[in-house]
Amino acid sequence: MSVAMSGSSADVTDQAAATTQPSSRKSVWAIIEDGVLTALAVFGVICIIATIAAFALNISLIMFKTGSMSPTIPTGSLAVVRQIPASDIRVGDVTTVARGDGQLPVTHRVVSTMPVGGEVYSITMKGDANDSPDSQPYEVTEVKRVLWHAPGLAYAVAAIGQPTHMAGITVAASLLVVWAFWPRKQSAHTSARKS
Repeated sequence: MSVAMSGSSADVTDQAAATTQPSSRKSVWAIIEDGVLTALAVFGVICIIATIAAFALNISLIMFKTGSMSPTIPTGSLAVVRQIPASDIRVGDVTTVARGDGQLPVTHRVVSTMPVGGEVYSITMKGDANDSPDSQPYEVTEVKRVLWHAPGLAYAVAAIGQPTHMAGITVAASLLVVWAFWPRKQSAHTSARKS
């Protein structure tokens, strides 16, 4: 007894191959997902490198709350500073020195420097916007030299530092981690190939 078959065996083979081969195209959502995860991974690596460099090279950040260094460094600027020994101070450097007694540090331009004895130097500083030098010299063994600054960036950093904003960033970061490691549904093509 013979059974009539519609279509050729080649058609059946082609259909079987089509169902077992995974699609070579990724969905738009998968591409966006991969891009976001890659960007976050790169950002994480940059943060780790920056943290290690900050400790190794004595680098930190300061914010300018006054305009005494305007127009060179306007109010609201964020600056990268590096701690250096007093012997490395040069006239023209913009440096930060501690004033003690509960006072905020001052960041002005060095106009003169003179060794006092040992590692101690006496430096006179003046703000670019000020008419005269600071009222008295500072005796220091080390200072923080300004390496780079960005106008207006201090406001953004101060805003991020607010408790409510920090809480929001923490929640968002937690959700991203959960999203990144959440089990994904396997496509029908992948399931068929595994079976």
